[in-house]
Amino acid sequence: MPFAFLPDLRLHYRDEGPKNVPALVLVHALGLDLTIWDQLCALLPANLRVIRYDLRGHGQSDVPSGPYAMGAMVRDAERLLEHLNVKDVAFCGLSIGGLVAQGIAVKRLDLVRSLILSNTAARIGHESLWEKRIEDARTQGHEAMVQASLERWFPRQDLTQAHIQQIADILRRTSPEGYIASMEAIRGTDFYTPTSGLRLPTLGIGSVNDASTPPDLVRETTELVPGSEFTLIRRAGHLPCVDQPETYARILTDFLTATGHLK
Repeated sequence: MPFAFLPDLRLHYRDEGPKNVPALVLVHALGLDLTIWDQLCALLPANLRVIRYDLRGHGQSDVPSGPYAMGAMVRDAERLLEHLNVKDVAFCGLSIGGLVAQGIAVKRLDLVRSLILSNTAARIGHESLWEKRIEDARTQGHEAMVQASLERWFPRQDLTQAHIQQIADILRRTSPEGYIASMEAIRGTDFYTPTSGLRLPTLGIGSVNDASTPPDLVRETTELVPGSEFTLIRRAGHLPCVDQPETYARILTDFLTATGHLK
């Protein structure tokens, strides 16, 4: 299993596909890890390099003491791309991963050719909401956070029953300290002004049944970038790459082809 040994952090990642072709970076949601992309990766074109990693505090990456700042999480992505010597990537972020995507596009446009903002926003929730969730996580325990996340992410459980246990298991394995520290990063992040200054091909992806980042919120963020596109996935919650991997793969492939990232 490859790790990038950064100056203050060991970051777990996977780098799959040919190395001399355009790259797609995938960044997961809060409390999860790089395995949420497994089904999707099997459906992507063979002539695409796919890089995915566990955020700090998640999966097999290190769990530094919190709280985390979004700037540090963006810097992790930046240093991973430099470690892999890759530029001009298509950067796809889901939920908190979408905040990382916006941050690195603003900071290092030389590294990012196009942006996919999936089930995310320029600002997710508000400060008091995150203060309550952080307090609940500390007082009620990690299992309460797992159940609350499942309820928000899968409001139509009849559509996703086969996947709920998989996601629940990942959430339970996630470090409670890393989970809380990452919520602190979300609480302090507002990218409305920086994202509105971006000028690069951008695709927003929302889901009809997403109670965490409703599709209108995703659309609003996407439209901050002139010339952007937005698509809506039906019969999916907060994790459409898990609920509807075939549809998600087609949307990504069509966007990467239309923007010249795939030939």
